[in-house]
Amino acid sequence: MTERASKKGIWGWMLFDWAGQPFHTLVITFIFAPYFASTLFATEAEGQSVWGFLVGFAGILVAFSAPFLGAAADRTGPRKPWVAAFSVLFIAGCIGLWWAAPGAESYLWVYVAFVAAFVGAEYVIIFTNSMLPDLVPREDVGRLSGYGWALGYVGGVLILLVYLALISTAPDSDTTLIGMSPIMGLDPALGEPARAAGPISAIWFVLFAIPFFLFTPDIRKDKTVLGAVEEGVTGLRATLAKIKDYPQLWMFFLASMLYRDGLVVLYSFGAIYAAGVLGWGSFELGVFGIAAAIAGAFGAWIGGWVDGRKGPMPVVQVSIVMLLLVSIAVLTITRESVLMISVAEGSSWPNIAFFICGAVIGAAGGAMQASSRTLVVHFVDGKISMTEAFGIYAMAGKSTAFAGPILVAAVTTVTASQRAGISPVVAFFLFGIILLWAAKKRAGVAE
Repeated sequence: MTERASKKGIWGWMLFDWAGQPFHTLVITFIFAPYFASTLFATEAEGQSVWGFLVGFAGILVAFSAPFLGAAADRTGPRKPWVAAFSVLFIAGCIGLWWAAPGAESYLWVYVAFVAAFVGAEYVIIFTNSMLPDLVPREDVGRLSGYGWALGYVGGVLILLVYLALISTAPDSDTTLIGMSPIMGLDPALGEPARAAGPISAIWFVLFAIPFFLFTPDIRKDKTVLGAVEEGVTGLRATLAKIKDYPQLWMFFLASMLYRDGLVVLYSFGAIYAAGVLGWGSFELGVFGIAAAIAGAFGAWIGGWVDGRKGPMPVVQVSIVMLLLVSIAVLTITRESVLMISVAEGSSWPNIAFFICGAVIGAAGGAMQASSRTLVVHFVDGKISMTEAFGIYAMAGKSTAFAGPILVAAVTTVTASQRAGISPVVAFFLFGIILLWAAKKRAGVAE
């Protein structure tokens, strides 16, 4: 039975979700991505296409290396050196986003910086997730996962509040939410408030990742890295072969690959869609992000509570159904209509409807992600090593996490329409819930 880590160790692990959240909140979703798509290119559709291909390429790098790194880490022992190495990559990439100035001759180095930050963020999640089963007894894993995810969302809310209060100017104004000029003389005309999202994410990460490195327990070193990589590749092959003996495992990994990719599409393109179709600026997107993050924290907390009593499966299933329905609803929202019902010119209903959809996405997405990593523990327990399992789980998610954005980019390019571009998200959730149901049934038969 796993012994419970100290309170400092558990809080250090939970704070890592908090530390990394601004990158996902400010850069991937609400501030930098809409700025990138709507400001740096001739049309919003072109910007959405480029962003999709960029996220897709970064996803490819993670997809084909994550399980090998997980296998190697499982044999070297401690995860913290791996977390530290990829944290450096993440921090450098975030800082590099500052150079995404409008009108630049080339954005090549911005692309490189984003890919570095994205890859670093994904890798540190793999290694910190794999530490979860070693921190608390099995019956508390779901609760700790949910609470950690909820704390991350609270961090997202706080950083957005800071952004609105100190950095972003309000609509039709040259001052922030609290009536002051943007700090450090950031110039909205040059996109500096949005470009600052990267460096702010890096600073926040450095500050709040410290307790993890100081207090969260790790396991002892076993082998050298080079020997572990060779041994890890061999072990991974054996692990993948072993999965064939457990149909419920590969069915679950395939299901998670699909429904998590649907969520990646919503997170990566939701704010871009709102900026292009509804005309929202960074201030409106910041308020929208706060509402979605609060809902996400609440959803993750409730999901963790239900997970601890009923298990992760019902939490994940209900969350996917909610995301499927809200994805369909989002596609019907324009300035002229809501749910295919025409509205008067200048009506606030499209904005209200999109805010509601964002809250549902936040709540269901938070619960689904937190309980999905608990579901890994339940499906995998006693069958394959936990670190390799989380490496395969990451590969499963990232193997279509690049396909989803690339598919969105391709459809957007062909149709020159942002609405048509994000329509593939519906298929990801639909096939994901079907496969998860099949994996659950197969697991029941196996038991």
